[in-house]
Amino acid sequence: MISNSLVELDRAHLVHPLASYRGHEASGVRVLASAKGATVTDADGRELLDGFAGLWCVNAGYGQRALIDAATEQLQTLPYATGYFGLGSEPAIRLAARLAEHAPGDLNHVYFSLGGSDAVDSTIRFIRYYQHSVGRPQKDQFISVENGYHGSSTSGAGLTALPVFHTGFGVPHNWQHKIPSHYAYRNPAGTDSDAIIEASVSALRAKIAELGAERVAAFYAEPIQGSGGVLVPPAGWMKAMHAVCKEHDILFVADEVITGFGRTGPLFACSEDGIVPDFLTVAKGMTSGYVPMGAVFMTDRVYNAIADGAGSAPVGHGQTYSAHPVSAAVGLACLDLYENGLLDNGRMAGARLMEGLHSLADHPLVGDVRGRGMLAAIELVTDKAQKTPLPAASEPGRRIFDRAWQNGLIIRAFNQGVLGYAPPLCCTETEIDAIIERTRKTLDQTLEDSDVRSVLKG
Repeated sequence: MISNSLVELDRAHLVHPLASYRGHEASGVRVLASAKGATVTDADGRELLDGFAGLWCVNAGYGQRALIDAATEQLQTLPYATGYFGLGSEPAIRLAARLAEHAPGDLNHVYFSLGGSDAVDSTIRFIRYYQHSVGRPQKDQFISVENGYHGSSTSGAGLTALPVFHTGFGVPHNWQHKIPSHYAYRNPAGTDSDAIIEASVSALRAKIAELGAERVAAFYAEPIQGSGGVLVPPAGWMKAMHAVCKEHDILFVADEVITGFGRTGPLFACSEDGIVPDFLTVAKGMTSGYVPMGAVFMTDRVYNAIADGAGSAPVGHGQTYSAHPVSAAVGLACLDLYENGLLDNGRMAGARLMEGLHSLADHPLVGDVRGRGMLAAIELVTDKAQKTPLPAASEPGRRIFDRAWQNGLIIRAFNQGVLGYAPPLCCTETEIDAIIERTRKTLDQTLEDSDVRSVLKG
């Protein structure tokens, strides 16, 4: 009865993100009631392994006492402190310092946002301010990568290169431009890593030449493209793109909202890629999703240019909940967990996850297995030689998600037939193995669909 009541209240009042409103009204909400470790329980008592850590974010797992205690203590001590008027709080100050200590190179300055979308939006404003400060206001064009995701804010959604975030919203803006993705499985340059990197470098150079290097302000890239289908670039791709930007005095923004905080192994994927971007955005794993928070890191050079450009005037950017003390306290507690074994466990679990997913490569529907650490995907096809996607009529996103749910597993099922994985870093070997076995069962069931079997080749 409680569950039914909640379904009706949800249907009548709650607007869900990235949902078909009419479709959701018809199907109704699945209510999550509790969670512990890597397991969530719905309102009907069904237990499910969360193979996606909420929305790529519950890196530490559910029910971590240290995080709950940190939030509770801070709520009792100082539940809010503004960063305006020169004020601050100890948790926010200490978190900024510890994050800067861990960040690559001289990314020593941290602005706290509420999440990933407004962290990206903040970089747009900071970049424009920087270019004005250094006397280059004409540098006002931004480049990102097809299949990339950089949030759904009014400006950031235009840097995002996924059609669903553009349709009906009037984006991208005319100052936002794209180059093709590295998408190794479906790259016109083939599967050779050097050829893919060369193609991306050539595309970036061509776009810069088209716009004029004197006009291009910044380039945005994810170390792994998450919402585009967990697209992993060849080793050295980020470094090569970074070098082109340096050559043309274009600011490089590494969007680590998904990849940060142990998702690919290290605390920041950029350290593994061997680059120091001019800006780095994070969120999600910074607080393991327990409370909202994001951040923008900027290098000494960028920060000093903005500060000198402003002089005694304020830099007109801020939010009420920037540097929120409760979120910062949770962030500090998360860092403690990462430093004291969680990253190590994530690396071991990630290796087992990749090994398990590769064991599915011989399944008739599996065309590609890709990933790094605890961020992975398998791409389903009906013809391995031609890489033919599952038929749209089979509704692979909805149908596979529903099947996995019935099998006790939560994954990200993209509409093009890509299954995304981002389990909590606390997963045990048994839990990783269960994710693989429940995936195999879901694939076997999908293989029996008549509309899939009718087009299956090989």
